[in-house]
Amino acid sequence: MRLPGLHIKKMDLFITKTFLSNLLGTFFICLFIFIMQLLWMWVDDFVEKGLDMAILLKFFAYGSITLVSQALPLSILLAALMTFGNFGEKLELLSMKAAGIPLLRIMTPLIVCCTILCGISFYFQNIISPYAQMKLYTMMYSIKQSSPESEIPEGIFYDRIDGYNIYVEHKDKETGILHNVIIYDMSSGFDNANILVSDSAEIINTTDNKLMVMALYSGEQFSNLTDQQTKKQNRPYRRETFTKKEVLIKIDGGFEMKDADFIKSNAASKNIKELSSSIDSLTLANDSVGEKNWDSALRSTYRTRLNFNSNDTIKMNRDNIHNINVDSVFNIATKNNKLIWKRAQFNKIKQIKIDYEIKGNIMRSLDKDLNRHKIAFWEKFTLSLGCLIFFFIGAPLGAIVRKGGLGYPVLISVATFILYYIFTTSGAKMAREGEWYAWFGAWLSTMILLPLGIFFTYQANKDSGIFNGDAIKLFFRTLFAIPEKRNITIKEVIIEDPDYRNCAIVLDEIYNEARTYKKNNNLKKLPTIQSVFFNTDNNTLVDFNNKLEQIINVLGNSRERKVIIQLNEFPVLSINAISSPFKKTWLNILSIIVLPLGIIIYLRAIMFRIRLLKNIVKIESISKKIINTLKKQNFI
Repeated sequence: MRLPGLHIKKMDLFITKTFLSNLLGTFFICLFIFIMQLLWMWVDDFVEKGLDMAILLKFFAYGSITLVSQALPLSILLAALMTFGNFGEKLELLSMKAAGIPLLRIMTPLIVCCTILCGISFYFQNIISPYAQMKLYTMMYSIKQSSPESEIPEGIFYDRIDGYNIYVEHKDKETGILHNVIIYDMSSGFDNANILVSDSAEIINTTDNKLMVMALYSGEQFSNLTDQQTKKQNRPYRRETFTKKEVLIKIDGGFEMKDADFIKSNAASKNIKELSSSIDSLTLANDSVGEKNWDSALRSTYRTRLNFNSNDTIKMNRDNIHNINVDSVFNIATKNNKLIWKRAQFNKIKQIKIDYEIKGNIMRSLDKDLNRHKIAFWEKFTLSLGCLIFFFIGAPLGAIVRKGGLGYPVLISVATFILYYIFTTSGAKMAREGEWYAWFGAWLSTMILLPLGIFFTYQANKDSGIFNGDAIKLFFRTLFAIPEKRNITIKEVIIEDPDYRNCAIVLDEIYNEARTYKKNNNLKKLPTIQSVFFNTDNNTLVDFNNKLEQIINVLGNSRERKVIIQLNEFPVLSINAISSPFKKTWLNILSIIVLPLGIIIYLRAIMFRIRLLKNIVKIESISKKIINTLKKQNFI
């Protein structure tokens, strides 16, 4: 006995299998792209510091785990586009709809599948990714700390090598030569410091990476000469000029994994429970710091001291400041006291300003850290929900476009992901800076893409041709009044020739009606508001257009090549050129009230009016031309 609906279950299995096979391929492609992006950011460190393969494998393993939450939504979008695009291109989607199965029912098994993937993504972000992020950041910091000689920057003193401060003005990246080098050697203590100055230098590492040899060229060395008998105020030094000098500097050239405790405060390395606890703690700490800063600001602002002399002091605070006439006290004071007070208050204002700036920077730093934790908390949900949203964008678009393979899907996926990335990074930045609420910045991309997914799903469910090429061309042609060209060719088989005498009579009528219509409607003048927004009577133009199209169809059966060529010169009339933009009156009234929209519609009406005038004039001339052609060929 065959169970009813069994074929539907087989269809579900077929759709799910097709989607998962596409998802598996696209996921590894997307993950590989993100890993390559990470590699390009760190390739210089990998090459310069000579890290072994085991460290590189660990780095890419941790990096891959942290990138799963970003690669999964993009791969779902691409897989959904490919799946439904292939279904549409191979007419499989049409067969399913012909069997009475709506698009949402076809998408149901994949909706369940993507919901499960949302849960998997959430688990990765909440449990696995924080641990991987902590390990990855620790490894990044450890790589930075290993082989510090390769990190010597330009233009600033480098102090990461114990006992040394090194300044390099310029580094030649091609030859590796360092120019204008200054070395402060304090490895033997500050009192025994050596200062080396050279025009150029180069770095040579020993095979065991325990020593760094700096070969200095054309320079000088200054050394302190300390002795127990030498007085501190008279400290002699030795000066040495050299052409070439080699300096041995002990370094730790090997890779050593640092302690991860300092990374644990990073928001990315915490799960939801830890983030929630950290948000509460940081909020309480920030409020406490803010209250202390406020009390300090009030004390420094409202308390002051005016010294008349060493024995006379007037104190003012918030309680008695209104009882003292400051102007009177200032006016009776001596010139010297006035100058002292001005300087004292000016210095105090400068101190208060500097104190405010320091405290403000501290508060901004604390608020940024708090906002980072809030953003990380909400991103656990937004990135997971993004898997489902991207499916509702990709599946309907695939059903509408009906193009499989990697062409259209990749193009649409990249465009959508760029849009998603822009809104995500912009929202996170604004939330981190405190310009927006943290929840709003984190959910911005979701709030924008979710309505987009709903719209595409609705359009695809009702078989809309929103991305159909002909529909797009028609839209822009209608919007910008772009004329359409006719394409009439000589027919190979003609059963009956047209009645040329009768056709000439009709063409003459069309000529007269065109002149009458042009005169009655005065198309050369600007249209009125009434004619643009409330004109529903276009029957005359509709009848005229029908008559024109009928005579063109009749003469299209002619064997005369010249007649066919002249028929192609007839313009295609836009019968709605002078009618109101909307069928409902209230919409036309609303378009007038909304000024930018009303102005656009009015300008569009002018464009259509000019185009209609040109077409009417052209119809007059072409009608007479065809009549003359028929006379010359002795058809009439």
